[in-house]
Amino acid sequence: MTLEFNNISKSFGEKEVLKGISFKAESGKAFGLLGRNGAGKTTSLRILMNVFPADNGEVLIDGKPIDYNKVKIGYLPEERGLYPKKKIIDQLVYFAELQGMNPKDAVVSIDYWLERLEMTEYRNKRLDTLSKGNQQKIQLITALAHNPQIVILDEPFSGLDPVNAMLLKSVVQEEIEKGKIVLFSSHQMNYIEEFCHSIVILNQGKAALSGDLYQIKRNYPRNRLVISSPDAQKIKATGNYNCEELAENQIIIKLNRPEDKSEVMKNLAEVYDIDEMKVFEPSLNDIFVEYAGDGI
Repeated sequence: MTLEFNNISKSFGEKEVLKGISFKAESGKAFGLLGRNGAGKTTSLRILMNVFPADNGEVLIDGKPIDYNKVKIGYLPEERGLYPKKKIIDQLVYFAELQGMNPKDAVVSIDYWLERLEMTEYRNKRLDTLSKGNQQKIQLITALAHNPQIVILDEPFSGLDPVNAMLLKSVVQEEIEKGKIVLFSSHQMNYIEEFCHSIVILNQGKAALSGDLYQIKRNYPRNRLVISSPDAQKIKATGNYNCEELAENQIIIKLNRPEDKSEVMKNLAEVYDIDEMKVFEPSLNDIFVEYAGDGI
């Protein structure tokens, strides 16, 4: 299944929020929807969920306008939307029924997810008795219980401790492996970089950059090597290489030509104690700042 935003535009009054954005996300792969606050991410997600229509353009599934009677969407919002005084099982069943599930099937699915997320003991508790991280996991169940084909995760790791973050990561990976389209919207670039096959970076309502993240990185000049070595200072002191210090025991060597990398790596490995050598690639955080930072 392929989800496509095709030349989507949206204005509110005189303010044009989206200016003809286009991108594609595929099933079985995670997609990162990135941008600074106000770039158009939330508007894009609301158009996808049919909260309101686009002014121009189309949301397509496999080349055809999306049929919301057939395509189920699960949404984990950044701002939580559950009822703090209500019993957890009751409101989870209520939200599942809103997504078209009958009560019996809803209970079966919810009990599965409570166990999967290590939350069974809280089944009959009120939401406001839970920690912020555990409330986040309950909110996640509302996004997954009805087995949607498209899963939207808006800042999913917010408020989670490292153990629960690992648990959520495994759940997200399972959803990807089931062949679902998983959309991430987050400012935590390490998670986007870990999960997402493709990205789009929105800037002032336009798609400033989109495509396969691996290829985006490969398109940057590959004329720098990162060398990790206890001999890093010795290498730098020889004057044979154009070096700059990156961290303790780590330097970057700038090559005259990208094709020189094999020879330089071979020469270094023959003389020095090398822990790691690799071509320098920008992090997603670097790329994000370049395309969304407006020169800041």
